[in-house]
This record gives sequence, C-alpha cells and structure tokens, in this order.
Amino acid sequence: MSTVLIEIRRAKSSDAAAVAETHDEAWRAAYQGVIPAIELEKLIMRRGPDWWDSAIRKGSRIAILAFGDKVAGYANYGRNRARSLFYDGEIYELYLRPEYQGLGFGRRLFTSARRDLAQSGLKSLVIWALADNEPAVEFYKALGGKAVARSSERFGERNLEKVAFAWNN
Repeated sequence: MSTVLIEIRRAKSSDAAAVAETHDEAWRAAYQGVIPAIELEKLIMRRGPDWWDSAIRKGSRIAILAFGDKVAGYANYGRNRARSLFYDGEIYELYLRPEYQGLGFGRRLFTSARRDLAQSGLKSLVIWALADNEPAVEFYKALGGKAVARSSERFGERNLEKVAFAWNN
C-alpha cells in the first residue's frame, strides 16, 4: 500500500513550469466553447513559465495543491481589486487540472486561500466567474458564495457576463 501526499503550499520559482502547464490544461477545459478559440489561445500563451516565475518572484500570493509530485491546481489571490465591491480580499484564480476536479481538492484550495487572506486581515472575500462557466458557478454556490454583482468582459468579438460571489468573515 502506498500513500500519496496531498499538500497545499506557496508556489516557488521551481514550480513555475508546472503552474503554467496546470493553467493551460485547466483553462482549455473550463473555457473551450465559452471564450472564442483565438482569444483563449492568446490568454493561455501569455501565461507561460516565465510569466509565472516572475509573478512568484514578485511575491504574488500563489498557492499550489500538489498531489504527490504533480501540481494538481493553484490559486492566485490578494486584496480585492474592485473598488465598487466592499470586500477585503479576492481570489483572482482558482483552477484544477481536469483529472483532479470533483475530488474535493478545489474546496481544500479555496479554504486554504481564504484562511491565508483572513490571517492577513482580509476577512471578507470575493471571486469572479464567467456566468457561462457553469461548473465554477455551481462550485462557488456550493461553497456558500452569494452572487453580489454582475459585469461583463470582452473577449474578441464576444461580450461575456461575469458574476461576483462573496463571503463575509
């Protein structure tokens, strides 16, 4: 019998390539058919290993969920960027590779990021999701998030609606 270690920890520079690969796989699975293909490809290509290495070195809060020696997912978070929403913190991104979805890892990564934000005094929290990304919308609702705002974002010729989910304390 073997045991696989599941750990959530802060990303290191040596994780940059694995985070880029995770980002690539997760975004293709989440947004194929939602974000126009050309725009999706541009978004993914901008976030290669060098981009992630730079973000990690600059001190961005990026947590990874490691399943054994593989990066299964990541969360990127910090202060809320939307001045019109009165929440302290924001999870900018939370993604898992498709094969690790539905196993409770997303919930663990969310809880870890939320705890880290709270320990920094950022008690309330907001997360944006594309409305057409139904698995994400259902995931945030299942975690107790309340839809508090709507907006839209342009991807090439397409305007897509986004929903902000929030948690207090």
